[in-house]
Order: sequence, then C-alpha cells, then structure tokens
Amino acid sequence: MKFMYQYPELTGSGGDMLDAGPVGEVAVAVESSGWSGFAFTEHPAPGANWLEAGGHQTLDPFPALAYVAAVTSRVRLLTYLAVVPYRNPLLLAKSAATVDKLSGGRFILGTGTGYLKSEFFALGVDFEERNALFDEALEVMPLHWKGDRFSFSGRHFQVRDAIARPRPVQDPIPIWIGGNAKVTLRRVAQRVQGWMPLVGAPELATTARTAYLGSLEEIASKIAEMRDMAGDRAGGIDVALGYVDRSIADPEVDSERHREFLGRAEEIGVTWIIVEGPPSTSLSATTDFIEGFASTYITA
Repeated sequence: MKFMYQYPELTGSGGDMLDAGPVGEVAVAVESSGWSGFAFTEHPAPGANWLEAGGHQTLDPFPALAYVAAVTSRVRLLTYLAVVPYRNPLLLAKSAATVDKLSGGRFILGTGTGYLKSEFFALGVDFEERNALFDEALEVMPLHWKGDRFSFSGRHFQVRDAIARPRPVQDPIPIWIGGNAKVTLRRVAQRVQGWMPLVGAPELATTARTAYLGSLEEIASKIAEMRDMAGDRAGGIDVALGYVDRSIADPEVDSERHREFLGRAEEIGVTWIIVEGPPSTSLSATTDFIEGFASTYITA
C-alpha cells in the first residue's frame, strides 16, 4: 500500500493557503521522506457562504502539480479531485497530458462530477447535465491522449478530424473517480483505473450528494462489488482511501490503532491511503508532520 500526501486545505477566507509552506519545499520533503504521491484539490469559484461555513481554499491543481513535478522525480501527482463537468473535456485532456508529459508520466487524473450548485452556476455549467458531461469526457479524453486523428460529437462541441500532440507519456493517463454511488462503481469497473471512496460524517455524504460509507466493512463490501463488476479488469484498478481520523496528525497519538486500521485497509484491497496534512502556519510544522508520519507509518 502506498501513501499520498494532500497539501493542507485552509478553511474559510482568512489567512493564506500557502501559510503551510512553499509548495516546492513541501514537495521535496514529501518525496525525500518516502511518500509515494502528492495531491491538490480544487474549487475554482466557491460561494462565500460555503467557504465561511467550512469550505476551503484551493489552488488550481494542474499548474500546482506541474510545479511539484519540477522539483521532484518520483512521486505520483493526483488531482483530488478535478470536477470534470467544469471544463470542456478537450481542455481538461490537454491539461492532464501536459502535466503527465512534463512529469515524465507521473500524473493521475482524480475526478468527480461535482456537487456545489453555486459553483456550477458561476462557471456557466448546467448542474443537471453533470453526469452526462462526465460520461462524455470519459469517452473523448482517451481519444485525445492517443495522439491519432479523431472526431467526436459532443453535447456542446464538435471535433472534426483533430489530432492532439504531444502525446502524454502514459497510455492512457490513469483516471480515478471519487464518490460512492452505484453509477460511480459501475464507471470504475468498466472504464477507468481507480476508485476514491468518500468517507466521513453522514452530513459530508449529503453535501457531496453521494451514498454514505461509514466503516471499513462497508468499504470492503463496495470494493468487492466493484471488482465483481470489473471481471478481468479488477486486478488493475486502484482503490485510494482518504484517511479522515485527524488524530493521525500526531505520530505519538494512537499509533498502534492507526497501524491496525491501515493494515485492515490493505487487507480489504485499498492500494493507496490519502492523508491531508494538518492545518499549519509554518513550513517547519508541515515538514515535522510529513517526516514524523513517514517514519511512523511508511518507513518504520
């Protein structure tokens, strides 16, 4: 099982997201400590009320991950997650291909359908079309990445004898999908390379408009269901689980309990654990967590 570090989110509009440390220096610490990946999330136009009620600031994950790629050589780079319907799928495919090319084939496109209605309205995207737009993108992006001539008839665009160069290093770029709905499991099983189950409090699932998963036992059941649907594809599908127990921020607290949880997660088929760095106002505090976590749970 591998570990993905998510740059700390900052709740509310006060302060600055980068108070946790310069991205380049944080990324170097992540790679040198033995982590296997680095992630950013996104919200391009969050509502002020959402932000003040517990929402979080974000960078644009694509240039941020390209920056991480420039100062690292090994860690995988994940959008956790990019809201697919927000973008024309060809622009999304080009952004993904660019990060993959510049990083030497280390990019993972973590995706979701989105849930913030106000953000859809701000970006001029019909909220009710989000699932249709998502499925359309899953069809057209691999065509873009092949680097061959292709045509495609989309809901709001027409591609006629186009060709996208340069090709990304990976063929295809791995796509992971977040969420717990039946349609998500089916998409993962049939079409992509990874699943990111959403775990947390019931109200989080309600806000994100997805089914609630509250225990490893429930996640195990869904993994088995997904792999059964996948058939021969099952062995090539990653499962990336976000770890939401905030006490793991201190390696001195409940380390044996956390090790037991991580061991059980691996047993049920989880291949990646995504850990968001705790809120921090200094680079030294951020790197203390990165190094302490790695020595306790990764390299121990």
